[in-house]
Amino acid sequence: MNRMFKLAAWMLGVVLMIQGMSLGQTTRPIPQIKRALIISVDGLRPDLLLRANTPNMHGLFAEGCFSFWARTTEMSVTLPSHTSMLTGVTPATHGITFNDDGPAEQVYPKVPTLFECAKKAGYTTGLVATKSKFSALAKGVDWVNVPPRVPPEKVFEDEAAAEMAVKMIAEHTPQVMFVHFGGVDVVGHAVGWGTPQQITAIEKADGCVGRVLGAIKAQHLEDSTFIILTADHGGTGKWHGPDDPRARHIPWIAMGPGIRKNLDLTTFRELTINTEDTFATTCWLLNIPLPAKTDGKAVMVIAQDAQIQLMHDTATQGMKARSAPQ
Repeated sequence: MNRMFKLAAWMLGVVLMIQGMSLGQTTRPIPQIKRALIISVDGLRPDLLLRANTPNMHGLFAEGCFSFWARTTEMSVTLPSHTSMLTGVTPATHGITFNDDGPAEQVYPKVPTLFECAKKAGYTTGLVATKSKFSALAKGVDWVNVPPRVPPEKVFEDEAAAEMAVKMIAEHTPQVMFVHFGGVDVVGHAVGWGTPQQITAIEKADGCVGRVLGAIKAQHLEDSTFIILTADHGGTGKWHGPDDPRARHIPWIAMGPGIRKNLDLTTFRELTINTEDTFATTCWLLNIPLPAKTDGKAVMVIAQDAQIQLMHDTATQGMKARSAPQ
């Protein structure tokens, strides 16, 4: 009887979640959140973030939810992993498996990006990235700053990208914005992951993150902006790639109005954060309808709202009940 009750509770939780994330949802689950900013620090291994002097990144996870055991794609390389981050599906589905500027004729993902979904839902969009390969993600974006796609592959310095992001926020205030800093990855390939030089690069990236956060505050948007800080992969030696946990584990930090504070998401045993969850969580919070094919999940447990937490907990308990031996 107890097992039947647990199963019934699980089914109710699933129904509630589906209703909350369905196309019929008409309100944002956290009304204060009206915009989103995703910052990716290319190649940022979680333990190195914690070792370095990174007051801005530390401030984000002290004021939000975090996991330093989140996972990127199995490929663990820049463009395929970022595409999964911004489409909510694996590389096998979105089709971006190359990690350079690609063919002479621009190739885009086979599925809609966060920017395309956001525009369809009425949001303005912005993209700033330090590597020219990110042009593959720029389809339909309102404001774009990416290096020119002219061989060989071009790269902006992190400081230049920060300046572009600050200007874009001041002049346009995109409602869904993505900012990429690539310096940590560049130093990793040149000198090595975990080297003093890379620690210095991480600290420089932290300063750039601080400038972008300062621009949000300067426009008085901090009380309406959901922020995710994450990465596309880690690394070891001068390399990153598949089948190595030092490359696959990434930080995932979420902060904003209505988001729980100083919460380590590894306290939830059944919860594993994947890079595709960045897309799904952003769509959920902004009431952007999810495409039919989405591998990512909304990480509802980050919300302070008790009813949203109950939906997450009920579904999790139901999954335990279903997997328990009869």
